[in-house]
Amino acid sequence: MKKIALGFVRLLKENVVMSVALAAAVVTSFLVPPDRAWLDYFDYKTLTCLFCVLAVVCALKNIRFFYLLARKVVHWFKNARMSVLALVYITFLGSMLIANDMALLTFLPLGYLVLSSTRQERYMAFTFVMQNIAANLGGMITPFGNPQNLYLYTRFQIPTLEFMGIMAIPFLVSVGLITLCCILFVRPVPLELEDEPLALNPGRTGLYLALFALSIVIVFRVIPFWIGLIVIPAVLLFADRKALKMVDYPLLLTFVFFFIFSGNLSRLEGVSALLSALLDKNTLLVSVLSCQVISNVPSAILLSRFTGDYAALLVGVNIGGVGTPIASLASLITFREYTRHYPGQGKRYLAVFSAFNFSFLILLTVLMLLIQGG
Repeated sequence: MKKIALGFVRLLKENVVMSVALAAAVVTSFLVPPDRAWLDYFDYKTLTCLFCVLAVVCALKNIRFFYLLARKVVHWFKNARMSVLALVYITFLGSMLIANDMALLTFLPLGYLVLSSTRQERYMAFTFVMQNIAANLGGMITPFGNPQNLYLYTRFQIPTLEFMGIMAIPFLVSVGLITLCCILFVRPVPLELEDEPLALNPGRTGLYLALFALSIVIVFRVIPFWIGLIVIPAVLLFADRKALKMVDYPLLLTFVFFFIFSGNLSRLEGVSALLSALLDKNTLLVSVLSCQVISNVPSAILLSRFTGDYAALLVGVNIGGVGTPIASLASLITFREYTRHYPGQGKRYLAVFSAFNFSFLILLTVLMLLIQGG
């Protein structure tokens, strides 16, 4: 019993956002006790799609698919500036396909390997910060790039082309800003990176890519989501049980707890009236500010119950992912990864992180408010 209790405490400490979500769900449960209406709180398709994508990505990661792909791309470049750009772009592209948190868990270790093995650790904090920003902002263009996107895409039944059209301007501006930062702050110092003999298993690679394609087809509503919930776990149970164990279940639980929290709040008349009034004034600004306090995923879940302006909400909870360290779960992952390698440099990292994140946040928010006002 003691071992279970200690394991639970460790789980809460290692997953801050989930812990906050659990606390919020428990507190509001005293105001709105569990009843049959709770069953309507949950978006089962979002939870299923997220689980399927995460499981398949874990399987691909286990055969080092992304590692090999990224390493080959980086090896084509011969100096620090181009290598950092490559690392950031890989993270950027990865977030569009495998979600921002998984992109960071996959490519941050590669960034550390490249810079440490070539003795360019002075760029480590900058590179980690840029990879973090790239993961948060790169994922905004696809429905499955960020968890909050998948939720809003499903909840409001947003047409795919409309979704991408809404996010096109902030996405393109983000690409430009990230590229400019890498050019300005990293010198083109020559690098040498030795080849590492790696080979993929053709059979497993083909199988996992097919499962990944199935996950994407489900996200785009081509086939019912329950098919993925049956097929993908069944295949991985035989092909790679470890992948099923590696799924980010705390992230899934975070969604569950915030579904409860937001559902309970929506049934409190005073809170509902206040949030509705604020969102009526400026959905974009309220969602951006909300992310800085309670993170982008819970902000999307909570605020979606009080506004029908999904375009402004979608933009707000995406650009709101930069800013404070708690604005996005991905930012906490990056901080954890950096301090694991450099335990005594947390303050230095946060200084670099804050300077770039708040600059991006202010520029993107002002731009989108001007466009909204026009």
